[in-house]
Amino acid sequence: IVGQVYYNSTTGQFKSITDGGAPIGAWSSAANINTARNHIGGIGTSNSPAVAFGGSVPPGSNLVESYDGTSWSEVNELNNGRTYPDGAGTATAGLAIGGGGGSTPTTAGYTESWDGTNWTEVADLTRGPSSGPQSTVYGMASGIQTSALYYGGDEGSSNTLAKTESWDGSSWTEVADLNQAKSYGAGIGTSNTSALAATGLDWAPGSSRNTPTNEEWNGSSWTELAETNTARGFLGCGNHGSVTSALIFGGRNQGPNAMIAATEFWNGTSWTEVSDLATARLNGLSGSGSGSNAMFAGGGTPSVSAAAEEFTSTEFQIKTLTTS
Repeated sequence: IVGQVYYNSTTGQFKSITDGGAPIGAWSSAANINTARNHIGGIGTSNSPAVAFGGSVPPGSNLVESYDGTSWSEVNELNNGRTYPDGAGTATAGLAIGGGGGSTPTTAGYTESWDGTNWTEVADLTRGPSSGPQSTVYGMASGIQTSALYYGGDEGSSNTLAKTESWDGSSWTEVADLNQAKSYGAGIGTSNTSALAATGLDWAPGSSRNTPTNEEWNGSSWTELAETNTARGFLGCGNHGSVTSALIFGGRNQGPNAMIAATEFWNGTSWTEVSDLATARLNGLSGSGSGSNAMFAGGGTPSVSAAAEEFTSTEFQIKTLTTS
């Protein structure tokens, strides 16, 4: 029970059960997805159920798979196949946002709504060809089906975007920019008024660097907060986490191109490293889960993988009580 204090006779210390700090949890193997691929979009509030859509196989894939806690099943396809889509919402009420069509990352600002059975095309992102051929491909998404954000991205020619767009359930509206332009980062949040944009890549002209920046959106502006411990891009996240409880995992360090297994937890103030993925990978499921339970499926190791892992946490910690 949270708040309970007890005496550990082995160590001679008083302990307390708390719900603060980083979660106690670990990654474990889950059933493989049916079609190995990377650059996958995802939705879901936990590690199960979860939905994975789009990807690289075939290029600009419209494949959709649903996870029930035991196995992945192919369900109804996207109307518009694409790589690098991102998602917001739950496994039964979500959005597939952005991405690129075909074998090259051409602009595809499509938004599709998922009701647990079918996909319906709704209003496109406001950004498009005028922003560059890749403007809707490498951004981040978070929120729910009726209240979401899409932010960051890359418009081609190594020019990273800071744009933010807000979804009200029927249309997209451009709002205040990120402080730090970035792409391939982690988008986390519960609505179009509360979100995090964590780590990613800054493709400034003539360079490509990891950025550890972490920003919070309050509905009108972005504020920079404590940075991540490991700057990276091409990662996954529990995109249904919150500004006080979030997970990021996997990815790649852009400098030496080293894949990363590290998982970090955000408690609203700072990032703490928790259990690593069993296998370092990048470009897997972009987001499914929260700050305590998450799914990472597919991706590159560097070969395209069908493997999946799920993170499960009790959210409780045991704290040693001390006196001063």
